[in-house]
Amino acid sequence: MMLELESLTHRYGTESAVDDVSFGLEAGELVALLGPSGCGKTTIVQAVAGHVRPTAGRVTLRGADVTDAPPESRRVSVVFQQSTLYPHMTVGENVAYGLRARGIETSRRADVVSEYLELVDLRDQRDAYPSELSGGQRRRVELARAVAPEPDVLLLDEPLSALDRSLRERLRDEITRIQRETGVTTLFVTHDQAEAMALADRLVVMDDGSVAGVGEPRTLYESPPTPFVASFLGRSNELSATVTRQEPLTLTVGGQEIVLPDSRADVSIGSALSCHVRPDDLALDAGGGPGSDGPAVSLPGTVARVADMGRRYDVTVRLETDEEIVIERTETPPATGESVSVGLLEADLTIFGADQRDRLGVDVSST
Repeated sequence: MMLELESLTHRYGTESAVDDVSFGLEAGELVALLGPSGCGKTTIVQAVAGHVRPTAGRVTLRGADVTDAPPESRRVSVVFQQSTLYPHMTVGENVAYGLRARGIETSRRADVVSEYLELVDLRDQRDAYPSELSGGQRRRVELARAVAPEPDVLLLDEPLSALDRSLRERLRDEITRIQRETGVTTLFVTHDQAEAMALADRLVVMDDGSVAGVGEPRTLYESPPTPFVASFLGRSNELSATVTRQEPLTLTVGGQEIVLPDSRADVSIGSALSCHVRPDDLALDAGGGPGSDGPAVSLPGTVARVADMGRRYDVTVRLETDEEIVIERTETPPATGESVSVGLLEADLTIFGADQRDRLGVDVSST
């Protein structure tokens, strides 16, 4: 394991910023640390970089405990949200600065600078100053400066958040290319779900200082371990459910009975559960339902709102239980006030216990 956090905990006075966080990065991995503002992401970055001594737990690099080691003794590079280029230095001098700090011989520095400016396609800007560069070019210089010393771990702390969307997308692709070409182990910190899913080999999703889920992006999206992960990674509808039978597990959802074939769960009849389903897994007035690969359920309701999102319509339907559910639709939507039925497949439901923490999914207790 290249980087490992073991039961990392940190408090600022009486306030807990990070609580018992454990995860690791294999050599060459690009892992996204994802979560809303205030969830502890920056504290983790500072603990890995050596700028914060955690209250408890350990940070290890290549198997060595570096929890108490100063930043300069760790082979860790950081690209921060705001630019940290030296304005009085040229592009080449900025990149070379990191090489001096890592003790790379003077005779090699010019060649290394050329190599990494070539990597970020800025060789012709070697003698330019940061003020003469665009925002995207400055980001690429910082990437070159960070990876040139060949660190064990590269920390990217919200590096794209200050850029406009089109530039963010272009630089996101650049980061992916640079990481693949250099093979540097990378922890990419972001609050942007789409950015994280497009970039990362794995995600670590944070919620209020704790790890809410770890896994490959598609796995976490399709099989979220908690309601927070379900709602944070993309959009998710939440519906209340009541257990009416234990085997096979049968629920009342949206006023209708849903049978989960060949399944059971360790919950009593009458228990309250929570069901999550993605808006793009639902259909409106689609005959037998949204697909042909399993039995479908139809929930009657009335169109409450229609929002034109450009490439799709978001249709909000109020069910007979007065709960509202959003359906994505590319065709012309029904009118507000129109009676409709919402089709869903049992397999598209993710089911959680009443405490909103334990995932019950039908595959957990299959018989």
